[in-house]
Amino acid sequence: MLTDTSTSRTTTQDRSSASGRRRHDDAPDTMALFTRLAGLEEGPERDALRDELVTAWLPMAHRIAGRFRDRGESIEDLRQVAALGLVKAIDRFEPERGAFESYAVPTITGEVKRHFRDRMWALRVPRRVQELRNKVRVARRELTQNPGSPEPTPAALAAHTGLTEEEVTAGLEALESFSTLSLDAELSAGDDGYSLADTLGGPDTSYDVVVDRESAKEGLRRLPERERAILYMRFFEDMTQSRIADQLGISQMHVSRLISRSCARVRDEALADRSRRQADGQTEA
Repeated sequence: MLTDTSTSRTTTQDRSSASGRRRHDDAPDTMALFTRLAGLEEGPERDALRDELVTAWLPMAHRIAGRFRDRGESIEDLRQVAALGLVKAIDRFEPERGAFESYAVPTITGEVKRHFRDRMWALRVPRRVQELRNKVRVARRELTQNPGSPEPTPAALAAHTGLTEEEVTAGLEALESFSTLSLDAELSAGDDGYSLADTLGGPDTSYDVVVDRESAKEGLRRLPERERAILYMRFFEDMTQSRIADQLGISQMHVSRLISRSCARVRDEALADRSRRQADGQTEA
């Protein structure tokens, strides 16, 4: 009897080794429950059975989540994401297609990876670049796992991964995109310290001047010669109204009225031209 039991146990171990799969303690035998679940309609009984399956397989989901610890996300959040993947796996599993573990593991793992891809990147980058980043990160870890190993060069990373140096460079840049600095982050210590926000430029009002000047050109060309001369003396030569009046032999009040009238005319024509261009653009669209 003892011989038969030992032989049976050895046979089970041999089959496990032959299949290349490692049986985990958190993989319970719930095939009967899944078969029963598949035959139930929506309702309290099905919900209770589903909850029982979630409870039974939750340790496995937590184990998978633990593989992704220390990557910038709390283990509690990772376990929640893994649990969501477990629920999806239970809802979609078809018992006649094989063992639940074989279906659940990639489903849960994919859910956790999707969480990192969609939410943990501070800057959105293409999936191809994210894949390059992962390959470069793994290669750096493998090449520096021995104590005293130097930081691998892009050429060494390219040789190790089979990527080109340009792809390695893109992966290295993506490593820096996984997290960002606050605009309030100090870039220099001491009394003269400044933050990242201090290095950013602001709006250049000169562009507004260029736009206004170009808009006013046509209106200025259409003014009578004397009005153009008055505006030139006032705004380009910075002459006072009294001095302009003396030079033209007219009153200062007249100069004031001509300046106001000319400016209003140029402004109205510029606004009308802008409205006309916008209307033409909408018509073409």
